[in-house]
Amino acid sequence: LRARVVGWPPVRSFRKNALENVAAGSTRAACAPAKFVKVAVDGAPYLRKVNLRDYAGYDQLLRALQGKFCSHFTIRKFANDEMKLVDAVNGTEYVPTYEDKDGDWMLVGDVPWKMFEEACQRVRLMKNSEAVNIAPRSAR
Repeated sequence: LRARVVGWPPVRSFRKNALENVAAGSTRAACAPAKFVKVAVDGAPYLRKVNLRDYAGYDQLLRALQGKFCSHFTIRKFANDEMKLVDAVNGTEYVPTYEDKDGDWMLVGDVPWKMFEEACQRVRLMKNSEAVNIAPRSAR
């Protein structure tokens, strides 16, 4: 059913079209297929699933991961826009990485969000000491 705008004084056609377009856009966004990926943390005995389409960017995703994994993580942002989760208990730094469609492990944040959203197969919060060999695409 289409929602009709009824009222007095009569509603002009551009307002009627604008309201219909807003309603159509919201249903389109709600019908977007979900993109669930598994998230693992080094040392944690469990996995979590997140829907990447629920987030608008890397900052929102990291905040959600911080909440899902024992909220004792804090987010630390470095000068080169690299973001790491830090375990507040023992100071271990975790680097967010993801596996792309080719099976390569990449750093989260090295590609635009939409490209990441399409290519990401799984996410891993890797200890900083193990993530030394992972470099952004631009460095290769």
